[in-house]
Amino acid sequence: MKVINFAETNSIINQYVAEIRDVQVQADRMRFRHNIERIGELMAYEMSKELTYSVKQVQTPLGVAEASTPDDDVVIGTVFRAGLPLHMGFLHVFDKAGNAFVSAYRYYKDKECSQIDVHIEYIATPGLAGKTLLLVDPMLATGESMELAYRAFLTKGLPDRMLIACVIACRQGVEHLQRLFPADDVSLWCAAIDPELNEHMYIVPGLGDAGDLAFGDKL
Repeated sequence: MKVINFAETNSIINQYVAEIRDVQVQADRMRFRHNIERIGELMAYEMSKELTYSVKQVQTPLGVAEASTPDDDVVIGTVFRAGLPLHMGFLHVFDKAGNAFVSAYRYYKDKECSQIDVHIEYIATPGLAGKTLLLVDPMLATGESMELAYRAFLTKGLPDRMLIACVIACRQGVEHLQRLFPADDVSLWCAAIDPELNEHMYIVPGLGDAGDLAFGDKL
């Protein structure tokens, strides 16, 4: 699997990532969501370069112009609820894309809150056979929820190709996906890759709980 880490390059994405990490800025939920959207827009632009293009003719009021546009039938797949702002950022760029959603939540299996599991309870998606699936989720911790979301989407058809995007990844999650997708036909695009998980399986230094920061605390 090809891995792209935007933190290794100089771009405005780094500023938006710095803001969503900053505990002072995080108090503004609207700004947090907006920064996630902006990261999604910029990542979507870069990922669009990987699609298949062909030249089409466009009728203007004065003649015919040529434009090289994508041929891919794109579907953006997202995990509720934390993935919604990132999904919207991608949808601003791929405005003709289909939309796929899966509801997944993680829960602790022990009193020490050190062992987690992920439960899938809802899926809504168009058929994925022959499509280009952009699987987007802001946080890639262990990689298990991303894998379960992928397997849930597979029940609706096998896409021709898949590109995965996350804002903050952990090295452990990246390695999990590399084992799951060993070939180069799947690529992982990250705004930043952090070194480790803590005992509660949160990414360190990370940014905390993306869903809570975007939408408020849950019971």
